[in-house]
Amino acid sequence: MILRTLLSYPIIRYILLLPLFILTTLIGILFLFGALIFKGPSWVFRKKKTSYVRPECLDEPSLGNHKFISLKDVKLHIVESGDPKNPLMLFLHGFPECWYSWRHQIKKFNKDYHCVAFDMRGVGESDGPAGVSNYTMDKLVGDVHDMIKTLGHKSCVLVGHDWGGLIGWEFAARYPDMVDNYIPMNVPHPDRFADFITSSVVQIMLSWYMLFFQLPYLPEILMSMGDYGMLKEAYKIGPNTDEDADAFKYSISRPGRSTTFVNYYRNIIGAIFNQPCGKVSVPTLLIWGTGDAAFNIKLSHDTEKYCPKIIVKRIEGGHHSIQQEQPDVVNNFMKQYLNN
Repeated sequence: MILRTLLSYPIIRYILLLPLFILTTLIGILFLFGALIFKGPSWVFRKKKTSYVRPECLDEPSLGNHKFISLKDVKLHIVESGDPKNPLMLFLHGFPECWYSWRHQIKKFNKDYHCVAFDMRGVGESDGPAGVSNYTMDKLVGDVHDMIKTLGHKSCVLVGHDWGGLIGWEFAARYPDMVDNYIPMNVPHPDRFADFITSSVVQIMLSWYMLFFQLPYLPEILMSMGDYGMLKEAYKIGPNTDEDADAFKYSISRPGRSTTFVNYYRNIIGAIFNQPCGKVSVPTLLIWGTGDAAFNIKLSHDTEKYCPKIIVKRIEGGHHSIQQEQPDVVNNFMKQYLNN
């Protein structure tokens, strides 16, 4: 707790985190030089035309209709399915994904809900305003608020994963009357994370990428190497096909999207330590794959003091993108919870 308090001061945070910044920078530079030596410049910097070809799976009719919605300062690409008169189920995707990561849940719940998944600002086909200041937590939470209102609903079942889950926690804390139920997946309550990471060397090491993404240019270069080859391999999880992986590659490879999406992380450290999320009072179902390589399993425990109405369902051996890796298990947990 003392360390968390110290980290709330920017100058102290800078001093304490500087060695880790240097370490992650060196690792990134070594990785880049290694790729240049063993793969060659043509592999590192190539960008094939196929990077920008829209895969047919993104237009699968069973997933819903595509449209664009204009909010206060950004136009967002959404996919909606189901009767708009039904309760809203709003999906928030994680990094480095897009709306398509919710395809299994859309098909499962669009008979009973007005299902809406969207590319968050700076992602895929949504607008990507320039500048780190356009990707603060206030902006991201504001988009969710305006989205619900624009869609003609007063509240929703909010479902989030990874970055979308973090935004969802913040939204549920700020606007509890607009969230009927909250279902985060493999993302801890922000205050639980802040408390835990300041006392866990293991989690600090697991979260190295958060520091790495603070750097300019280098993260975008490494992500795009080999025509986004590393990312495409990472997308091949569970039942995902090559075409599914191409859908995510299409989203992140659109012009400028590597930078605008990484800008989320360039605001995260200050947000975690300077702006506590606070208690979430809405009924919450936390779904957690225990094999997550980014978050320690302990982060799925001891959340009750931050969220009194929480139920936790763990999927043994499940990985980070659990809603894609084990969609049937996730969907059953969601359905049982919402039907109670």
